[in-house]
Amino acid sequence: MATTTAQPQVFKYEYPAEEVKDKKVVRLCRSDILSAGMQVVTDGGETNLHAHGGNDGFWLVIEGHARFYGEGDVLIADVGKLEGVLIPRGFPYWFESSGDVPLQILRVGATAQNETSERINYTPMKDFYLEHHPEEAVNQVQ
Repeated sequence: MATTTAQPQVFKYEYPAEEVKDKKVVRLCRSDILSAGMQVVTDGGETNLHAHGGNDGFWLVIEGHARFYGEGDVLIADVGKLEGVLIPRGFPYWFESSGDVPLQILRVGATAQNETSERINYTPMKDFYLEHHPEEAVNQVQ
């Protein structure tokens, strides 16, 4: 968990200079109760079915198009530019880029103060995710 932020954090988003293969997360800011980051997702950058215990997620498409799915691949949201979805903590979901251009999607997470904030995987994590988050390998679903 991040420490309490006593000072303002000024941030700026810039599209990654390097080629994005699958997915790239650009961290914008973080405090003990809030985090924000931009995800750039290309074809093949979809996530596995998972939930965030103790963390609500606000998703807003900045560029591109995204589809969010729940358990059983039931469509939750089909969102384009400047549209989004709120995924409540503990709700299983996955999403994919579904447009002709790379998806740029802002995620703002709010952490519940009296709950454990953890990623809960229902299906195996994608290899590209584990490459960037090797600490999550212990939570890998087989």
